[in-house]
Amino acid sequence: MKVILASASPRRKELLKNLIDDFDIIPSTYEEKIPQGMENEAVAEFFAVQKALDVAKKNKNSFVIGCDTVVIAGNEILGKPKDKADAERMLNLLSGREHKVITGLCIVKDGKSLSLSEETTVKFSALSSDEINWYINTNDPMDKAGAYGIQGLGGRFIEGIKGDYYSVMGLPVNKLYSLIKKICPEIL
Repeated sequence: MKVILASASPRRKELLKNLIDDFDIIPSTYEEKIPQGMENEAVAEFFAVQKALDVAKKNKNSFVIGCDTVVIAGNEILGKPKDKADAERMLNLLSGREHKVITGLCIVKDGKSLSLSEETTVKFSALSSDEINWYINTNDPMDKAGAYGIQGLGGRFIEGIKGDYYSVMGLPVNKLYSLIKKICPEIL
């Protein structure tokens, strides 16, 4: 059975290689729009489902994995920064505080989908303006939700987490492994 990761994320690709040797990458073309009234905590799973279904429609008889990660600070979802000023705003918002990282996961096989989400609490150190400017100038935060990556240069600002480290990177590896074992163990 053909396995497809419906994401262009290099971090998800790297993590999926720890579970599955052979898979294709076909990014979803689903346009992310949060439905009116949807709770922030439900957004990542909703988008993961939409992305997986989008790719599965065009790839019958495949096992499709869709993911989405959101960073929630207070009542605001922090996506990927639009520019350096937006990254600075986000990092100032995260500085010295805890926030939530929620990764939604959806698998589609034989037209049936199963989804879940994983929530992790991340605690940031208090950041000086010099630290924020240095980090932004590395360009590391520019392609990441919440303007940081725990696995890279941004990791130096993380005091601790409560939850799944890999979920913060964008793929809850243990949850995915458990689902695959139950539904399609032959691909492992």
